[in-house]
Amino acid sequence: MMNGKLLKTALCSAAVTIEKNRKAIDELNVYPVPDGDTGTNMSMTMTAARRELSVMSDDAAVSEVAEKAASAMLRGARGNSGVILSLLFRGFAKGMAGLEEADGRDVANALEIGVQAAYKSVMKPTEGTILTVSRMGAQKAQRTAQEQSDPVVVWEQACAAAEEALAQTPEQLPILKKAGVVDAGGKGLVTVWNAMLAVFKGEAPAQAEEPVQKAAQESVAIGRVDLEEEITFTYCTEFIVEKKKDCPDPFKLRAYLETIGDCVVVVDDDEIIKVHVHTDNPGLALQKALEFGQFVNEPKPKVENMRIQHAGRVREAQNAAADEDYVRAEPEQTFGFVAVAAGEGLENMFRELGVNHVVKGGQTMNPSTEDILKAIHATPAKNVFVLPNNKNIIMAAEQAVSLADRNVLVLQTRTIPQGMSAMLAFDETLDAEGNRIAMTRAFEKVSTGQITFAARDSEIDGHTIRKGEVLALENGRLAFTERELNKAAYKLCKRMVNGDTGFLTVTYGADVDEETAERLHTRLQEKYGDRLEIMLVNGGQPVYYYIIAAE
Repeated sequence: MMNGKLLKTALCSAAVTIEKNRKAIDELNVYPVPDGDTGTNMSMTMTAARRELSVMSDDAAVSEVAEKAASAMLRGARGNSGVILSLLFRGFAKGMAGLEEADGRDVANALEIGVQAAYKSVMKPTEGTILTVSRMGAQKAQRTAQEQSDPVVVWEQACAAAEEALAQTPEQLPILKKAGVVDAGGKGLVTVWNAMLAVFKGEAPAQAEEPVQKAAQESVAIGRVDLEEEITFTYCTEFIVEKKKDCPDPFKLRAYLETIGDCVVVVDDDEIIKVHVHTDNPGLALQKALEFGQFVNEPKPKVENMRIQHAGRVREAQNAAADEDYVRAEPEQTFGFVAVAAGEGLENMFRELGVNHVVKGGQTMNPSTEDILKAIHATPAKNVFVLPNNKNIIMAAEQAVSLADRNVLVLQTRTIPQGMSAMLAFDETLDAEGNRIAMTRAFEKVSTGQITFAARDSEIDGHTIRKGEVLALENGRLAFTERELNKAAYKLCKRMVNGDTGFLTVTYGADVDEETAERLHTRLQEKYGDRLEIMLVNGGQPVYYYIIAAE
């Protein structure tokens, strides 16, 4: 049977394992655009679960562990791969509901429910991805469970089928086959499942090279809580012994305690011995103390788990730090807005358009569902529109809908210009649904161009791409590559401008100086100034040298 302690250990080990392998998984991404890569997003999602599970009792039922992990992953989910992973475990938790322990049939059922939840979340499921890998694994688990009640055997067969499905992903997605790689999301899932299997089979769990709080990249001191504190022994043990008549030399007690722990303090008074020790064996310390006398009633002996205490303090401190920009607000107004953006200029532009809170994020830095949810709860409105402004953030934003205490409407904005256009189309005389329709129609008319760089060598749509080359994207698709930045931007603008274009907005990023941007602006004015309104804006955004909007 699978109990809560075993599942907890397996999940924590899986979080450590995928963290150690995240870069290798990231490198499986075939599209050359720098992004919030699959391995990193899945690792951060699993780390959210590990952080919560680390303070959970080993006596918890398997249902409690599954629920705690699923809840943490849902809130900590980043990127589409992280959201899908969280949904797989959300369904898994539903299958484990009410169980103290789980057998093979329970495991198979839970995996199947997880797959169903993941498929339902994707409007157009694509085979050859993490969805396929999870489905094939769950189906094999179901077949195995009909003949085998051992949950370890069922999980092992699920892993084997998932491995086979992963190997077949290049046959289902030509882009993978051309690049000679398997699906990154599927690889991440197999990594997680296999790491859990190793623990189920009795292998030692993977150990983090750094404490769990560092794994989440939060190794800073907040307030008086040292997040990098390392705890050698688990239990802080304190007690007072009333000396017996023939009490041995208290020095002998101190000497013994130093063999089983550290931070030993033994205060010898005329009638009592006061003891403090950090140890993994508080029972041995208490037993040895009885050789010197008897425990007093007040204060009673005290044994506290320092790891749980410290993790709790760290979590509270981190939450307090994360919340300092977001104070929960009562929904007093009718409408409010949350947008995702990176770059001081872009953030200010959204605020000027009426956005209440801008969540820092975008390409390469996908915010979690929890990040977006906090911004929603800090918005004093009954109806909150959320503008993800990136295709890899939409799913994380949508998960916040069911968690929020107010009506949330996530618009499918995939770029910054689409988000801007949606805000400009807001009409306070319309109701929430009317605005959703109007804002959606507005942003769907926007054509977006982006100038960035190739993060890796690749071959896409017949283009052979070398790392570091300038990439021109038109509405998310690779248009061409170039060597010179402004030449690429000018060429892309020419592709985007047509007879219906009336406005052209060029937003330059943090890696473009003002002089360079002005040269591009001047050239565009010379070409289109007599028939287009052309704006140059300092967005300060990372990753994208230029973001171009044609309307």
